[in-house]
Amino acid sequence: MQTFKQTTKSLLALLLTFFIFLTCSPVFAESTGDNTAEHKQANLNLSGLYLGFFPCSDCQGIRTTLALNSNNNYVFITLYVGKSDREFVEKGKYSLGENNTLILTPRKGSTTAQQYLIEDDMLIKLDEDGNRISKDNADGYILKRKDVVKVPDGQHSGH
Repeated sequence: MQTFKQTTKSLLALLLTFFIFLTCSPVFAESTGDNTAEHKQANLNLSGLYLGFFPCSDCQGIRTTLALNSNNNYVFITLYVGKSDREFVEKGKYSLGENNTLILTPRKGSTTAQQYLIEDDMLIKLDEDGNRISKDNADGYILKRKDVVKVPDGQHSGH
């Protein structure tokens, strides 16, 4: 029968081995795959607040707010101006697609993802097929980033 001291030593050795195993991160193989989409997403700072006023056939317009968080979550808020005072809120995850597009995938409630073309500090809404909207008021489907402060070259931002 083991004594308390021997049992404690065995337990400590087992715990030490376990912690060493957890802290070591072995490299099994390096990826040689194409990580350009991941690389692009790392280089783009999309997180921020985007605002727009989309056209509407039966109301004055759709006030649209999109908040992109740095953890790839988003909150999309719409209000049908002149029709309802109720704001519709959608939450989900965003990712980068091909050809510099942003894809919003809702968690619940909506089955369709939305696509936007990324251009500077703007997001341009695309149709279900990933093409630019070409009907009347096509220029109205733009969300402009509102949290970006551009400092002219040579001036200090004050921080």
